[in-house]
Amino acid sequence: MIDLTGFPAPENAPPPRACVRLERPEPGVVVLVLDPPHRKLAVFDLPLLRDLDLALDEVEREPALAGLVITGRTPTSFAAGADLDGIASLTDPALVARLVHAGQVLFERVARLSHDRHVRTVAAVGGPVPGGAFELSLACNLILFADDKSSRIGLPETQLGILPGWGGTNRLPRRVGVPVALDAILTGRLYAPRDAYKLGLVDRLAFPEDLRRIALELASGRMKLEKRTRGLQGILIDRDPLATAVIASQARKQVLEKTRGKYPAPLLALEIAARAPHTSLEKGLEAERNAVAQLAVGPVCKNLIAIFRLSEEAKKLKELPNGGSAKAPARAGVLGAGVMGRGIASSLAEKGIATRLFDVAPAALDVALIEHRGEIVEKRKKRRLEPSAANDAIDKLDATRALVGFRRCEIVIEAVAEKLAVKREVFGALARELADDAILATNTSSLSVDAIAEGIPHPERVVGLHFFNPVKKMPLVEIVRGAKTSPETVARCAALCLQLGKTPVVTRDVAGFLVNRLLGPYLDEALRLFAGGVDPKVLDDALLDFGMPMGPLELCDEVGFDIATHAAQSLHAAYGERMTPNAVLEGPVRDGRLGKKTGKGFYVHAPAEKGAKRPKKELADDLARLVPGGAPRSPLTAPELVAERCVLAMLNEAARALHEEVVAGPRELDLATVFGMGFAPFKGGLLRWADSVGTQEIVARLERHRAMSDVQARGTAGDQRFAPCERLVWMARNLRSFHG
Repeated sequence: MIDLTGFPAPENAPPPRACVRLERPEPGVVVLVLDPPHRKLAVFDLPLLRDLDLALDEVEREPALAGLVITGRTPTSFAAGADLDGIASLTDPALVARLVHAGQVLFERVARLSHDRHVRTVAAVGGPVPGGAFELSLACNLILFADDKSSRIGLPETQLGILPGWGGTNRLPRRVGVPVALDAILTGRLYAPRDAYKLGLVDRLAFPEDLRRIALELASGRMKLEKRTRGLQGILIDRDPLATAVIASQARKQVLEKTRGKYPAPLLALEIAARAPHTSLEKGLEAERNAVAQLAVGPVCKNLIAIFRLSEEAKKLKELPNGGSAKAPARAGVLGAGVMGRGIASSLAEKGIATRLFDVAPAALDVALIEHRGEIVEKRKKRRLEPSAANDAIDKLDATRALVGFRRCEIVIEAVAEKLAVKREVFGALARELADDAILATNTSSLSVDAIAEGIPHPERVVGLHFFNPVKKMPLVEIVRGAKTSPETVARCAALCLQLGKTPVVTRDVAGFLVNRLLGPYLDEALRLFAGGVDPKVLDDALLDFGMPMGPLELCDEVGFDIATHAAQSLHAAYGERMTPNAVLEGPVRDGRLGKKTGKGFYVHAPAEKGAKRPKKELADDLARLVPGGAPRSPLTAPELVAERCVLAMLNEAARALHEEVVAGPRELDLATVFGMGFAPFKGGLLRWADSVGTQEIVARLERHRAMSDVQARGTAGDQRFAPCERLVWMARNLRSFHG
C-alpha cells in the first residue's frame, strides 16, 4: 500500500476505485482501464495513483492470473503523464521524493507480475502517451501502440526541468540502448507510431479498432510476439562502462553547448541513463528519486512548468462568448508570396487547409510552390508525414496571379507591402467578393489594424495575425484586436493558430503590438553599447549567458538591418524620445549590408556548399567602421551589466505595455516574451524574472544604469530610456510584484 498522506488533497476528488476499472473478458486475463471521472484525459494525480494501488491489490490476488492488459478508456485516450499542477505546488524535497517513490513502487509492482509470476503484461496505448504514461508502459512486458495520427509517445520531462522519475530513465536504456534512450530523454521528443516502432520504443503497432483485440490475444498467449533485441553489439556497448561513459561524455558536451549549463535536468538525466544498463534497478530508481526531489523544487522546474501551463491556457482563446469553441477556417487565401506569405501559405496547406496564394510576380509563386513541395517531400522521407497526408498537403496549395477565386475563402491573410494604401486597396477588393463573415487578417508588423480596417464593410471581421519569421519555426502568433474586431473573429483566429501548432496571444492595436515593441529598446540598447565601444563578442556572449537563444547583434543579422531600421523608426514615431533610434545601422543599410540575407552584417554568413554543413558564422573584421566617427573604448566590460542593461530597457517598456493593457496580464506577457522573442524559458518570462529580482531592486538598477552616461551613445540622453516608468515606481514603493 503506497502512502499518500501529507499531500494536498485535490478538489473534487472522486471516491476510491472510481479512477480505475477492472474487467475480466475471459478466464485468466484482467484488463485494467484508466478511466478517471474527473478528467477528460487520465493524469497521474493523487486519486489515480491511489486507485491504481487499490486495483493492483486486487489484480495480485487473482489466483489464476495469466495476462494483464493496461489501457485507457478509448484506444487513443490513455494518459497525459504526471500531474504538473501537483508538482508545481510542492516545495519540500522530501515530499517530492515520497511522491516519486510512490509511483516507482506502483510501476515496479506491474513489472514484478511479469518477472515473478510470469504474467503476460501488455500496455495497449494510443493518443498522447508522454512521461509517466510511457513509464507505466515500460513496466509492462510488451507495448502495443495505436497507429493513429494522434498517437505520440516519449519522455518529455527534461523540457519541464525534471527527469523521468518513475523508472523511465532506467528502463528505457535497458529497452532500446543508451544512445537511443539519451536522444529520447534529452530532447524530450514525442515519437509518432512508425518512428517509435523503428527505434524499439514499442513492440508492435495496431490500428485503433484492433488495439484491444490484439492486446487480449497477446495477454492470453494465443498470439506470440518475440521481444526485439539490439543484437550482440548493442548489448556489449550497453554493458561496457567505458563505452557508455564515452557516449555520456559526448552527450554532455552537446547539452552544455546547447544550454550553457542553465538547465540541470538533462545533465542529471544523462548520468543516470548512461549508468542504467550496468547498475541495479534499485540503485537506478534511487538516483531518479534523488534527482527529481532536487529538481522539482528548484526555480528552473517551476518556471518551465509555468510556461507550459501558460501555453495550455492559451488554447482557451478559441472559446466563444456563448461557451462553445470556434472552428478554424477550412479554406484560406494568402496575398503575397514573399518570405512571410509563402511561409504562412505552406503552413496552412500542410495542416489540411485549402489555400490559395496570390502574387503578381510569377517567379515568387514558383518559389513558393517549389519550397512547399520540397519541404513536404522531405518530411515524407523522414516519416514525419504519411504519404497520403503529404500528397494532400501538396494538393492543398494552389497559386494565382489574379485576385480572383477567393470567394469561398473563410479567411484571407495579407502579407503584401507595408503600405497602408496598398493594404486598404486589396482588402477593399476582397471585401466586395467575400462573404460578410469571412475574416480579413493582416500580417502587418508596423501598421494599425484599425487604420487598415477603415472604410472596409463589416470591420468587425478585420484582425491582425502577426506571424514571426521564420514562420515554420516561430511558435507565437499575435492576434491583434482592433477597436471593432469581434470576439468571434478573435476566437476563430485562435482556433486557426492552434491548428497550425502555434500559440496565440491577443494584443491591443498599438504600435509594435507587444513583441516588437519590447524588442525595440532591447536591440537599440545593444546597438548603443556596441557604438559605445563594448566588444561585440562580449555583448552577444553576455546575453547568451543570460539565457537568450542568440545574441542581440546576431539577432539584428537574422532580422535584417533594413527591417530593424524600419521598425525602430515606426516605434520612434509612435512613442517619442524614449524610442529615439541610434544611427549604427543607417550606413550599412545605405551600402546594402543587411545582415544574413546579404551574407554580411555584424557576422559573416558564408553559404553552405552543396551537401555540406553551413560554415560557422564569424564576427566581421570591419565592425569599427559601422560606428560613425569610430568606436570609443567603453568602461562597461562586466558581461552581467551588459546583459542587465539590455534586459532592463526591455522590462521598463514591458511595464508600460502592461499598464496600457496591451495584453490581458503579466502571464500573457511572459508567454509572449518566451515564445515570441526567445526570452530565457528557465527564467519563466520577462516579468517572472523581474519578480525574482524584486521590483525595488529593479528600480534601483534602472537608476544606476540611468547614471551611466559614460557608456551611453553620444547625443542621446539616458534619462528617458532608463527612467523607471510610473508603474514600476508605484510597484516598488508598495512592495508589489507583477504576478502578486
